[in-house]
Amino acid sequence: MKRILSGVLASAMLLALCACGGGKTPAETAPGTDAPETPAEASTELNIYMWQQYISDELIADFESQNNCTVNLSYMSDNADAITKLTAGGGQEYDLIMTCDAYMESLIAGGYVEELDMSQVPNASNINSAYWSSPKHSIPYLGNYIYVVYNKETCPIEITCYNDLLDPSLKGQISTIDGARNLFPIALIALGYDPNSTVESEIAEAYEWLVKFNENVVAYGAAEQNLTNGTASVALTYDGNASWAMAEMGEENPLVVAPFTDDAVQLGFDMYVMPTGAKHTDLAYKFLDYICTPEVMAKNLEEFPYFCPNDAAVAAAPESYRNDPAKDFDYKENVFFQEDVGDALTIYNDYYQKLKVGQ
Repeated sequence: MKRILSGVLASAMLLALCACGGGKTPAETAPGTDAPETPAEASTELNIYMWQQYISDELIADFESQNNCTVNLSYMSDNADAITKLTAGGGQEYDLIMTCDAYMESLIAGGYVEELDMSQVPNASNINSAYWSSPKHSIPYLGNYIYVVYNKETCPIEITCYNDLLDPSLKGQISTIDGARNLFPIALIALGYDPNSTVESEIAEAYEWLVKFNENVVAYGAAEQNLTNGTASVALTYDGNASWAMAEMGEENPLVVAPFTDDAVQLGFDMYVMPTGAKHTDLAYKFLDYICTPEVMAKNLEEFPYFCPNDAAVAAAPESYRNDPAKDFDYKENVFFQEDVGDALTIYNDYYQKLKVGQ
C-alpha cells in the first residue's frame, strides 16, 4: 500500500465512488541579529472541501462570528473528488479537506496530508480513541454505520444477513447506497471472505454476488425518500439517513434495523485533514477544536444524527439523539472498518465499472 505513487493513487480513486501547515509563519530576520519575530497576521478566511449538507449552517455562522472570518465551503460528489484534490496539491486551494478512513494510509505515506499539532486541538481529547485510526494526521468528524433497515409491514421477509438480500421476493424492493468500497465488502462477507480482501478471485466472486443483488435493487441513493414514499421496503443505507426516514414516518414508524448477529456491519468515518501546504492553518486549527467542543457537536447532531465518535458530545446531545430508533441495534464488536487496500483498489474499480454497466 505504501508503494502507491501520486498518479496511481489519483487515477485509481477517480473511479471509486463510496480532508499541517504548522500555524503561524515566523517573520524573517536579518542574519546574525536577535530581533524578535513578528507574529503572522491572523487569517480571515478558511477554505474547506467536504460533503454537502453535512454540517450545520448555524455552526458555521457561529464560528465565523467568533473568529471574525469567512468560511468558504466547497463540495465533493464522492470520495474520489477529495482524493484528487489532495494528490494534486490541495493546500493551494483548501485548508481542510474531508476524506474517509479507507485512504488514510496511502495519503500519509504519499505526504499529501500534514501531521497535526494536537496541542492546538485540545478538545480532540473528547474523541474515543477506538474510532481514530490516524490520530497524528486527522480529526474524525462523524461516522456512518452502513446497515440494512426495512419496513416490517411491507417487506416480505425478515432480514438477518446479507444473503437475505438476494431473496427473489425482494425483486425491485431494495434501495441502496453506491460505491465500490461500500458494496463489495457486504458481498465479501456474505461469501465468507475478508471485507477488505485484496485477492482478485475473491473480489470476482463478490462481483457475481452483486450482480444477483442488483436484480433486487430498485434505486441507488435517496434511501430515506424511497423508504418513506413506498418505492422500497428495504434499504442498505447510512444510520443518519435511516434516522431521517424513521422520523418522517412518525409515531407509527414501521422501519426497523436488521438484527444482524453473524454478518459484520461496516462503520466508516469521515475526517478532516490538512492538505500539505495549507495556508490558513491558524483558523484551521481553531475550526478543528471548535467542532470537537461537546456543546457544538451536540448541537450539530440534532440536524445530522449520524454516529458520533465524540463521547462528550453524545453525552451532551438531546434525548432524541441518544434514543433514536435508528440506533436501536446491538452490533457490539460485530463491525468492520474500511482499510486501505492499496493497489487492489484498481481491481475493485474494474469490477465496479462492470457492475454499473451491467456486464
